[in-house]
Amino acid sequence: MRGATVLRNRSARLTVYMGKMTLLARLHPLFVHFPIALVLVAVGGEAVATLTGDRRWRSVAVINVRTGAAFAVIAAIAGWRLASASGGDASSILEWHRWLGTSATVLTVAAAVATARADAPPRAGLWTYRIALVAAASLVAATGHLGALLVWGADFLHL
Repeated sequence: MRGATVLRNRSARLTVYMGKMTLLARLHPLFVHFPIALVLVAVGGEAVATLTGDRRWRSVAVINVRTGAAFAVIAAIAGWRLASASGGDASSILEWHRWLGTSATVLTVAAAVATARADAPPRAGLWTYRIALVAAASLVAATGHLGALLVWGADFLHL
């Protein structure tokens, strides 16, 4: 392809034509790491709040999940743009990564929305928030693993 930079991952299964992508798509790797960290810190903060009863940790969790949700939406949009610029058929790993990432984004946004009712009676709002947060963090971890497989290939940690 003329005038395009061609990048290949370690396993050389997916070719990405950088000339066709928008700046947003090119920044997907940058955008994605921030919400991953924020969601995982939110789960940790909520776990400490639950175990200790210290409401300050819930504040940490709420701030992190709300910020993580905003950045997750940006990362998901950028990821869809990046996947659409791949220049070929989508692999099954890419499809799983795409849909798990979308699901993780939806659950992170749901957890962020649920924080508005987390401290109000009845306690169902708190459990809705906690369940959505743990489910989102689980999907974030699985999606991140698949993203690493796409970039580095399955043999990355092979010694």
